[in-house]
Amino acid sequence: MSKLLSPHMTFDDLPTWFAEGCKPRDAWRIGTEHEKIGFCMDSFRPIPYAGERSIKGLLEMLAGHGWDPVLETGNIIALKRGMASITLEPGGQLELSGAPLETIHQTCQETTEYHQLVRSISDELRIGFLTLGFQPKWKREDIHWMPKARYAVMRDYMPRVGDGGLDMMLRTTTVQANLDFASETDMAKKMRISLCLQPLITAMYAASPFEEGKPSGFLSRRATCWLDTDPHRTGILKCAFDNNFGFEAYTQWALDAPMYFIMRNGAYIDCTGSSFRDFMHGKLAQLPGAYPDMDDWELHLSTLFPDVRLKQYLEMRGADAGAWPWICSLPALWKGLLYDEQAESEAWDLVADWSFDEVNALRQQVPRTALQTPFRQTSVIKLCEQVLEISRAGLERLQQCNEAGEDESKFLQPVIQAVAAGETQADHWLKLYNSEWNQDIDRVFLEAMH
Repeated sequence: MSKLLSPHMTFDDLPTWFAEGCKPRDAWRIGTEHEKIGFCMDSFRPIPYAGERSIKGLLEMLAGHGWDPVLETGNIIALKRGMASITLEPGGQLELSGAPLETIHQTCQETTEYHQLVRSISDELRIGFLTLGFQPKWKREDIHWMPKARYAVMRDYMPRVGDGGLDMMLRTTTVQANLDFASETDMAKKMRISLCLQPLITAMYAASPFEEGKPSGFLSRRATCWLDTDPHRTGILKCAFDNNFGFEAYTQWALDAPMYFIMRNGAYIDCTGSSFRDFMHGKLAQLPGAYPDMDDWELHLSTLFPDVRLKQYLEMRGADAGAWPWICSLPALWKGLLYDEQAESEAWDLVADWSFDEVNALRQQVPRTALQTPFRQTSVIKLCEQVLEISRAGLERLQQCNEAGEDESKFLQPVIQAVAAGETQADHWLKLYNSEWNQDIDRVFLEAMH
C-alpha cells in the first residue's frame, strides 16, 4: 500500500491492526454471541423499549445483578461485565456477547447462567424470548425501534441498498462463534474454510420458517434477509478465494465498502455515500480535510457484515438463533473444525477446490431447502455429515474435558441428531404448525420459548 501522511495513521497501519490479533495456539479462545426475539406474554406482541413491561426495565433489572449499565443520551442501551456484554439489536433483540473462554464447557456454563438470570426477570415482567431466527408473526411496522443513534442512520440507508436490510435489523436473530488465528496465513486458511462452510451452517441451523403468521416458504427466513442487504458489505468475500488473500486484501475491500457513520464528540455523523478510502485521503464529504484515527477504523469494520467477518479474530455469522443446546453446539462445531490441526487439514481438503461462484450459488439456495440442497454430485446433508464427523473427531483429539471426563464433542449432539434425521429445527416447527397447532402461529410463542 502507498503511505499517506496524516495526523493519525497511514494506509499501512490498517492491515497491521488485524495482525495484532495473531495469537499463539495456547492463547486461543472462543467467544459466543446469541440473540433473542422478545414478546409480551399476554399479547405475544413485541416488547417496547420503555414502559411497565419493557426492554429498558429488563436491562435495569439485569444491572442489579452485577452488570454495569451503558447509557446513550440518558437511555440504558447495554450492559457490561468484564469482557462480556448484553446489547440491543435494532428491534429490541437481546444479545449476549460472551467473554472469550477456553472451553465449550465454560461457554455452556456462561449461557446457562445468563438464561437463568434472564428467565427469572422475564417471568417477573411477564415477557418471553423465542428460540427462532426470525420474528414469526409481526410485521416490520409492528416492531419497536431501540433508541440508539447508529440505528437511525442505518434505518434511513438500508432501503437504498436492498429490500432485506430493515428485516435483518428488526426481525432476525443469530448465534455466532468467534475464533482466534495464529498468523496471517492461518487466518487466510480459516477464512476460506469458514466461508465455504457457511452455507452448510445455515442449512444445519435453519430455525426460521415463519413470517407474518404463516410458513414463509423458507427454512431460514433469516438467511434470505442477507441475500438482499447491501451487497457491498455482506455475503461471501470473493477476495478470500485468491491465493494471496491476507490482511491487506481484506483491508482493500473494507476501504471501499460504504461507510455508515463516524463519531465525534459523542455524536454519530451520517457518512453514508462515502468510503473509508475517501476518509483516508481527507476527502470525506461530511468533514472535508479531516482524517480518521484507529477508533474510526474499528467502528467502520464493525459495520461490515460478510458471512465471516475479520476483526482481530474471526466471526462465524451463518446460523439462525436456536434453543440452548444449539447455542452451545455452534462454537463446539467450529472449534472442532479449526482448532485441531488434523481436523482443519481435513476441512481444507473438503473445500479446497470449491469456487467462489459455487459457494455463492449454494448460499442463495440453502435458505429454502437447507439439508436437501444439491451440490455438485452430492447433497448438503451428505456434506454436513462429513463436516460433523471432522469436528467431532477434532474435539475428541483436543481432549478438553469436564469434571465428569466428557470431552466437548458432547455439545454436537443436537446437530448430529438433526442431520441424521434429515430434520432441521425449522422442519420440526413446521410439522407442529401443520399438525398439533392446527396452523395457529400463537402456539409458537409458548412452545418455542427459551
